[in-house]
Amino acid sequence: MDDVEAWEFGRTVRRWRDRVAPGAVGVPAGRRRRASGLRREELAALAGISADYLTRLEQGRATAPSTQVVESLARALRLADPERDLLYRLAGHAAPGPDVVPSRVTPSVQRLLDRLSHTPVVVYDATWTLVLANAPYDALMGDTTSWRGLDRNAVWRNVTRLPSRVVHTPREQAEHEARLVADLRQTAARYPADRALRRLIADLAAGSPRFAELWDAEAPPPPPDPSRRKTIDHPAAGPITLDCDTLLVALDDLRISVYTAEPGTEDADRLALAVVLGTQSIQEI
Repeated sequence: MDDVEAWEFGRTVRRWRDRVAPGAVGVPAGRRRRASGLRREELAALAGISADYLTRLEQGRATAPSTQVVESLARALRLADPERDLLYRLAGHAAPGPDVVPSRVTPSVQRLLDRLSHTPVVVYDATWTLVLANAPYDALMGDTTSWRGLDRNAVWRNVTRLPSRVVHTPREQAEHEARLVADLRQTAARYPADRALRRLIADLAAGSPRFAELWDAEAPPPPPDPSRRKTIDHPAAGPITLDCDTLLVALDDLRISVYTAEPGTEDADRLALAVVLGTQSIQEI
């Protein structure tokens, strides 16, 4: 990415940021807003990057945005496909093709997510790498905005037993890990030319003996979890048992997990409390 491209990338992001109405992306407009578009810190929060890094990108001082950053900015800016592809080219990357695991949240899927803005929702791509988590999900499960690299991958987080608020018995945890690895193996078969996917698998195998064991296992994976219910040990609201439904967006190969409680139950009350407390905490950071 040369100096001209870096300058044009930043100028383009700034121009497109100015045209996004805050209300269109769920950002309160407020009364003291001078410009009609997004503030820099608002776009940074939507894209999951720091405001300082976005500043350097827009000023042309950061010259090597990753494909993940470009995709996050394209999603936050609600870009149509031609503009998204242009942003990739300005960043020095080829736009993702059919042989690459997609992480694109299309406008139609985004509209669906907007309608679930008060419900905990998390979106993963076919490698189980986090694409986005909404504010209620972060309030329920803990803040995801600081996750970088392998920490954004659910397979890695599970096989290395990183801290989680989800309560599993040892058997449930082992079966969950096996299901995730089996699904990743199917993804690898669908995208054999994806170099980033091959690198992810190599990193997982090098960093986790548990992953390597499951990846090389000949035994079939356990059957799908029939209950689809999860208990979350929330630090303020206490244990919350919720329905977790994972929806597959077939054409885009995305997994959307939605957490709900039966109305009128104690779990519903605790979920509402967790979302209120967690959202307030996130806004205060």
